[in-house]
Amino acid sequence: MKKAMMAILSVGIGIMLCGQAGAAGFREQLSNESTLEQIMRRGVMRVGMDTFVPWAMKDKAGRLIGFEVDVATRLAKDMGVRVEFIPTKWSGIIPALLTGKFDIIIGGMGIRPDRNLKVNFSLPYDYTGMSLVAHKGLAKGYGALSDFNRPEVTIAARLGTTAASAVKQYLPRAKVRLFDNEAQAVQELLLGRVHAVVASAPLPQFQALKHPDKLFVPTKDTFTKEPIGFAVRKGDPDMLNYLDNWIRVVDSEGWLRERKQYWFETQDWEKLIN
Repeated sequence: MKKAMMAILSVGIGIMLCGQAGAAGFREQLSNESTLEQIMRRGVMRVGMDTFVPWAMKDKAGRLIGFEVDVATRLAKDMGVRVEFIPTKWSGIIPALLTGKFDIIIGGMGIRPDRNLKVNFSLPYDYTGMSLVAHKGLAKGYGALSDFNRPEVTIAARLGTTAASAVKQYLPRAKVRLFDNEAQAVQELLLGRVHAVVASAPLPQFQALKHPDKLFVPTKDTFTKEPIGFAVRKGDPDMLNYLDNWIRVVDSEGWLRERKQYWFETQDWEKLIN
């Protein structure tokens, strides 16, 4: 009986040790496979992005500048690695992340439930909202969002963005034209082919200041509010943990507020692009 008990005890200890070894191996595997570890080994953080003024844009010399460029550059610096920007059309940016074209999306991406089904989001590091810039001739007398919710009104927005979703939600009766980028949408507005463009603030305000003879902002405030986060592939708690804590640290420093104020509340940077 005593020998049987000892045998059972030995088997139990063996199973427990195997379980601990297996768990340790699983944790080590997860760590080795995490995006963070891959970035550290590679020495480069690959960032998926697209151009959105003033989130990311090219200066006179063709270099990328903007709020998101600053954020990505600081994040890579704090990791001790270089940053590589991989421009990608916004409509295909999530599929490109999922196929491994880059490590992370840093591009003013709104945290939405439908997107969260495909990717994981960090804590919000910023908040934005939709605004509207209109054509002075076509939208003469329009002073409220409801004025644009008419069948005879045509609204332009960028394909695959929360701006396009906002048009459908808040202006369901208006016609919608979607473009690959805001520059195309604004050009259509300047030519008088659409009544207004919906985009993330402060782009509408900047366009109205840039073209005061043709454009105006009919509503003072944004009509939506959305959190902005980093997007990474699912199943990577290591990367998410680092990103969340990085956001907490730089936010507590006031660095995010300082960068946001420069890019969104001043026009000091316009001389770099014009």
